[in-house]
Amino acid sequence: MTFAIHHTRLIDGTGAVLDQATVLVRGSKIAAVGSSRDITIPKGSIRIDGRGLTIIPGLIDCHVHLCLGGEPDVVATVESESPSYTLLKSAQHAKMTIEAGFTTVRDVGSRDHSIFTLKRAIESGIMPGPRIVGAGLAICMIGGHARFIGQEVEGAEQVRQAVAAQVAAGAGVIKVIASGGVLTPGTSPDQAQMTMEELSAAVDAARRTEKKVAAHAHGASGMKNAIHAGVHSIEHATLLDDETGELMKRHAVYMVPTLSALAITAASRPGCGIPESVMDKAKSMTKRHRASFKKAHRSGILIAMGTDAGTPFNYHGDNAQELDRMVTLGMTPIEAIVASTAVAARLIGIQNSVGTLAKGMQADLVVIEGNPLRRIELLRDRSRIMGVMQAGKFVSGPLSKA
Repeated sequence: MTFAIHHTRLIDGTGAVLDQATVLVRGSKIAAVGSSRDITIPKGSIRIDGRGLTIIPGLIDCHVHLCLGGEPDVVATVESESPSYTLLKSAQHAKMTIEAGFTTVRDVGSRDHSIFTLKRAIESGIMPGPRIVGAGLAICMIGGHARFIGQEVEGAEQVRQAVAAQVAAGAGVIKVIASGGVLTPGTSPDQAQMTMEELSAAVDAARRTEKKVAAHAHGASGMKNAIHAGVHSIEHATLLDDETGELMKRHAVYMVPTLSALAITAASRPGCGIPESVMDKAKSMTKRHRASFKKAHRSGILIAMGTDAGTPFNYHGDNAQELDRMVTLGMTPIEAIVASTAVAARLIGIQNSVGTLAKGMQADLVVIEGNPLRRIELLRDRSRIMGVMQAGKFVSGPLSKA
């Protein structure tokens, strides 16, 4: 089957924009893309008039937790649920995510290895959902942040064993915890966690299996340790200082800012159910977080979009709110889209198949009514999403019913 979307606006993921474009999709891949006057639509193709529409690559969220549902106290919730119930919730969250135009996610911490079961179910067509690059359990120190979705370790040898266990279970990325966090009681975001030896052991073990490493880190000391250890991305990078920023640029380490998580928690009303300690930590860091993002953007640090979806009131399916926040803090709409497509794909290591719209790439794309370069908030408006295509099939939106 061949789809032809013609006379449309095309944002290809690299920063290029083409008006009056045509995209041909044959099977699971893009067969041709370019100016409508230069592309001949084959006979028998399903034609879609793209006037007034914009096509972008399928969006990529580099930081989600499908096992968490945005409850006010996610730690207590996941600890009280049965694993099977959490898996069913995760499946619903996956469905909500792809319906919002996110065809790929990087899940950087789950309560168990069932995230890989969900990944297989989506890949086999049992249920809809985004392509999942999962970490399984986050690797943390004993008593450390994220232990409710993690594997607690002590010493380099235990770290290596934990990495091997995640890879054997199906991990496509390794997640380490290099500082305290907001959600875990008794941990301080500005204090480093895991030793340099442990972080280096994680990176070395991951490298041997060609897996990248994502490091949770709020404080500068935790970030520096993780960068020196050789991680590929810093998740949050909340309290970025000049020295750390220079290290990130020098070593081409990505920032995954997750602006939505802290901002939503800090803005929530007292008594909403979020633990008081969580609220206090979020409120104390939100202003610095915004400043860190602006610093990173101005200085040219690589930024890949991530939401931390699943944290309090940070719901799956509203992932595109992160692009709103990025634009509010200084990115142009095209920069935010590129950070959510081509740049995100490069961080994850899947840039040869998704993230841009070009001949031979997987046909992951989103068809939007209107122009998100003028109004980035259109990407959050479900009524504006005319179609979400994953690997050549419309899986959501009115076009999926055509």
